Amino acid sequence: MTRSEPRLAVRCRGVHRTHHLDGSDVLALRGVNLDLEPGTFTALVGPSGSGKSTLLRLLACVDRPDEGSIEINGIQAATLSRRGRQRLRRRHIGYMFQAPADNLVGYLTVRAHLRLAAQLRGVSTRDGQSEDLLARLGLTGRGRHLPRHLSGGEQQRVGIAFASLGPPTLLVADEPTGQLDHTTVDSVLDGFLAMADAGVAVVVATHDPAVTNRAHRVVRMRDGVIE
Repeated sequence: MTRSEPRLAVRCRGVHRTHHLDGSDVLALRGVNLDLEPGTFTALVGPSGSGKSTLLRLLACVDRPDEGSIEINGIQAATLSRRGRQRLRRRHIGYMFQAPADNLVGYLTVRAHLRLAAQLRGVSTRDGQSEDLLARLGLTGRGRHLPRHLSGGEQQRVGIAFASLGPPTLLVADEPTGQLDHTTVDSVLDGFLAMADAGVAVVVATHDPAVTNRAHRVVRMRDGVIE
């Protein structure tokens, strides 16, 4: 990388990953190359079994590739230990699950979620970041509410806030609109775009055309490769 080149949020080169299932080897990723720039919202699409979720788990540093390199904000993640990947996740990566409730703790208010996120990421909430984040995501006035008092879309936007405090370099989401109605989906996509506007690289695995229609970029996968 030369001085004139901006640092990528994510740089993958030659990534391979094999799953071992019932005594058989299943090649999930075959030489994947992918760059994600800061401030972009990328939709990752493809049929079931194409490797989307496997790639997201590698980007989120939950798993390691069998071969190849993955850099997150210039840090080589593929060779890190489990503890090293955990530190990288806490500092640079937010991760969201499909079901809104899976991203939240039922007995914590919205603001308590953000305090927990700050604690995990090692940042302060005294600089007004939490209130700014709630405003960006259309959650002003919801700070004292518990998850059960929020709509599905609001819960998912709290999940975005929890994953985005810091802010991280990368926000990863696996089918985050799969359980939401169309109106609610729009509000969640507004949240992802707000995070991209704040400089976060957002990547979402999806089958939802509403997501691909609003993403800055669509990346298509099939049989473990990017088309």
